[in-house]
Amino acid sequence: MLALAMWRWFGGCGGLDYSAAAFIRPWQLVRRRLASLMGIRDTVRILGMGNPLLDVSASVPDTLLTKYGLEPNNAILAEQRHRPLVRELRDAYAADYVAGGATQNAIRVAQWMLQRPGSTAYFGAVGNDDFAERMRQAARRDGVHVQYRVDEHEPTGTCAVLVTSNGQCRSLVADLGAANTYKIEHLRHPDQWQLVEAAKLFYIAGFFLTVSVESALAIGEHVAQNADKTFCMNLSAPFLLQVPEYWNHFCAVQPFVDVYFGNETEACALAKRMGLIDDAACEALTRAQLFEVATALATKTPKRTSRPRTVVFTCGADPIVLVIGDGERLWSTSEYGVIPCPDNDVVDTNGAGDAFVGGFLAMMALGRPIVECVAAGNYAANVVIRQPGCTFPPKPHFRYRGVQVLV
Repeated sequence: MLALAMWRWFGGCGGLDYSAAAFIRPWQLVRRRLASLMGIRDTVRILGMGNPLLDVSASVPDTLLTKYGLEPNNAILAEQRHRPLVRELRDAYAADYVAGGATQNAIRVAQWMLQRPGSTAYFGAVGNDDFAERMRQAARRDGVHVQYRVDEHEPTGTCAVLVTSNGQCRSLVADLGAANTYKIEHLRHPDQWQLVEAAKLFYIAGFFLTVSVESALAIGEHVAQNADKTFCMNLSAPFLLQVPEYWNHFCAVQPFVDVYFGNETEACALAKRMGLIDDAACEALTRAQLFEVATALATKTPKRTSRPRTVVFTCGADPIVLVIGDGERLWSTSEYGVIPCPDNDVVDTNGAGDAFVGGFLAMMALGRPIVECVAAGNYAANVVIRQPGCTFPPKPHFRYRGVQVLV
């Protein structure tokens, strides 16, 4: 029984075929498995959980958005009418395929900024198919340690990315597929949970709350019990704040969140949900209203721990809004300008927000000041918008106040 339990816990033959495994002593398998797990446990700083999707991205005319009932700079879950969209992008346009999903993108960028292999880890669910293997290999090339839950019945999820207005706008349509099958049992398994115990910084996108809010709550509880850990979350999309079921999930996780990220569109939806503005006024928020929403989220919503909450709203080419506070008082409000990028250098804004988060998290994981975290986020976003999809050159060249940052 002990041998059988060890065999199951250490993953059977560890990916080897049975004929080869027959010639390897069991203790050698155990030692190899332990060495692999202990190595990543010793290096991981940031852990993300999310919906791993293969991004299928193309520049398209506005008429294609109209055809599928889509809006620029928005994100939705695919409905039946959107089923042909990925095929149309593939057949009628010059589509690019990039390992994606909001959280996976942010984690890849954080890993790129940190450069030390295994500094980041990522959990999510994929199918048993070629798309999953492409993502797995891409993540490993980037240095991210991925531990996917493999579902045998659903295909790996996809995200159609429709880029319009010369790269300035993007509309996302996510077909979650296997990503929708993530289970807390995978998170609780010793292979994954040891990385939870090792990591100091945790990140999820709001999209993940539609899949496994139980897993998000488990991470929140863990972080609340460890003063040296931080839980970060992205608002992700307006519909997550508008649909009652998802809003309930948002409220359940909210007390555990130390850092919120979002953009001005999501801030507008949040302002409506919190009753800060009238529905009719929500075409666009003024700067004063953005600060009002950020302040309310930082100071007037439940918080499980005594740690302050940071709220960061990106606003495209306009300055970033950043507010820090707790239930007793407002600590600080700040604005940070972004790095200019000429319109003719903008290739694709898809992934800019994720890249900002990735750069921010990388410096936060190193214990750098908040202003340096913002600067790193701005740098990463500025690099990514010059590339197709959420991609980047081999090495970062992030400089803060004229000094090359060594990580």
